[in-house]
Formats: sequence, structure tokens, C-alpha cells
Amino acid sequence: MQMNSASTKKSTINDAFASKFAKSMFLTVLGIAVLMFIGTRMFTHIDLNLYGYMVGTIVFLGGFFYRFIAWGERPPTKIILKKGLKLVFSKRTAKTAVSHLAIYDFIKKRGFYRWMQHVLIGWGCILACLVTFPLVFSWMYFTMDDNGYYTVVVMGMDLLEIKADGIIAWFSYNALNISAIMVIAGVCMALYRRAKNMQARAEQKFIYDLMPLYLLLFISITGLLLTIQNVFLHGWMQPQMSLIHQFSVILTLIYLPFGKLAHIPFRPMSVLARNYREHYGEQNMKACKVCGDHFVSVEQSNDVIHVLGVNHIEFNMEDGFNLAELCLPCRRKYRISRFSGVPTHQVKVKEANQNARG
Repeated sequence: MQMNSASTKKSTINDAFASKFAKSMFLTVLGIAVLMFIGTRMFTHIDLNLYGYMVGTIVFLGGFFYRFIAWGERPPTKIILKKGLKLVFSKRTAKTAVSHLAIYDFIKKRGFYRWMQHVLIGWGCILACLVTFPLVFSWMYFTMDDNGYYTVVVMGMDLLEIKADGIIAWFSYNALNISAIMVIAGVCMALYRRAKNMQARAEQKFIYDLMPLYLLLFISITGLLLTIQNVFLHGWMQPQMSLIHQFSVILTLIYLPFGKLAHIPFRPMSVLARNYREHYGEQNMKACKVCGDHFVSVEQSNDVIHVLGVNHIEFNMEDGFNLAELCLPCRRKYRISRFSGVPTHQVKVKEANQNARG
């Protein structure tokens, strides 16, 4: 009876929403509203100048959840999320998170220049978000007394007092300026590389590859201009520039989940994928049916065959194995043999330039 009651209750909650997207979006906005209620001391401290950013952020969250749920419902992704989440508290998670999300070690292997541009853009955006979002939702704000000290208020509680002309206050004032300079430097490096590198020039598209960089550049430049107008021009044209900057930020937030920049919020999922590959790779590796090389874990090979079956794609060959049971070099040679009639997959010599792994 208790199980039936719990099942009925769960069904009732889910039936209140049209889809998983609607449910996730509602709960997220509700959570933000609750945190705002706490952080603003029952909505008594809200900066209406940041209202546009707040709306843009909520629209961004809607687009992000739409993309994430659509992506997460795919059979391959569902397997990685399900098995990766079970390993999230393993010892390797912290190391992988630092490598993939903090120091971008996987990019450094492609070259120092590309690594530096990603560090500047990545950490510039992260710093801007860490400053902007708490201010936009009033989770953090500053009050000032007559004694020349700022009081930092976090989630409705007075956290600490800092000198108005002290080093902490200076970094607080200029955190967004620092992040803007980092992003400008990183974007300029990326644009220079895309202009000079032949492969990048051949593959890039304006809307998908270049426009996101121009948007980041425009946001950073207009943000710096606000400081220049305030400090050196006594606020000349600052209201107009503030609206231009706000519009560019809102436009980018709305666009972000549907373009190339979507890999930024999706990047933490790479930790789950890495844990999945390494954990099952340590247990049992799959030997290629042709050359015998161990190229992937048995678990991953079986999952690939399962996903192909779910999508009604069968790669069971007449030779008695599934195409997914071959390493990449042998798989290519086997496909060539099917077209040419020559048993190239039986040749044990691999390509000299073959660097791919299963």
C-alpha cells in the first residue's frame, strides 16, 4: 500500500507539468526566487538597474535546460550520465575536474597558444559570472556607512567590512574590468589564429565560429567603456552605453545555449565521461577482433552495441563480429574491404600516421 501511494504521488507531481523541460525550468526559477527572497531580506533590497540582466539570465536557463534535456535523452548520453553520476564521488573526480575545468590540460597538448587563449577566455568568463550573477539576483551586495567602510552582504547576512579605499575594495570594483581584459586578450588571440591558420580558415563559419567571439569582444569592450566614461569622462554618455552593454549581454545569454558557446555550461559533463572511460577501462579492456589490440573497455564496447541496437542500427558482420568490436584502424580497413573486395582488414600493418584510439 505504501509503495502504491508513493507511486501515485510521484505520478501526480509529474503530471502537473507538460514535460521534463517544463518541470526542470519551473523548479529552477522557483529555487532562484527562494534564494532571492533570502538574499534580498524578503525582497527589500533589489537593484532594478539589473532587471534586464535578470530576465536575460532566466531566458538563458530556459534555453539551457531545453538543450540539456534534449541532449540527455539521447541513448548514448543517457548511459554516460547514468554511469558517470555513480562514479562522481570516486577519487579520480577531483583530478579530472581540475584538469578539464580549471587548467584545461587537455588543450595544452594541442599547443601553448591555444591553451593560453582558452585560459584567458574561460577564466575571464568564469570570473565575470561569479561577480555578475550574485549581483543580478541580489545574493550579494554592498552597503556603506559613514565610517568609510563597505559592508559585504551575502545571502542577507553581513559577511565582512572592507575599507572603501583598500585593496579588497579595489579588486571588487575592478573584477569585471579584469575579466573583460582577459576575455579581450583571449578573443584577439583566437581571431588571429583563425585568420592565420589554414585549417581553421577552411573549416570555420561566420555564424557558428566567429560571431560568438565577436559577441564576447563587444560585451567586454562596452563593459570597459563604462568604467572609462565613469572615471575619465565624468559619466558622459554612460546611460546610453549602459543600455548598449546590457542589450549585448542579454542577446548573448539568449543565444548562448544554441550556438558554439553552449560547450561552456556543458563542459562539466566531460568529467563524467572521463570517469566512465577510465573506471571501466581499469576493469577489463576489449581486444580488437582483427588485430588483438586493446582499444576500449568491454563495458563501453557493449554499451555502443546496445545503443546501436536501440537506434535499430545493426553492424553485425558476416565474419561473426560486430563492427564496434574493431579498433578504428581495423574498422576502416574492414570497410574498405567491403567495397573493394580485397581483405585489407587482414593486413596486420597499421597506417603510419594513425594516432586515433578507440
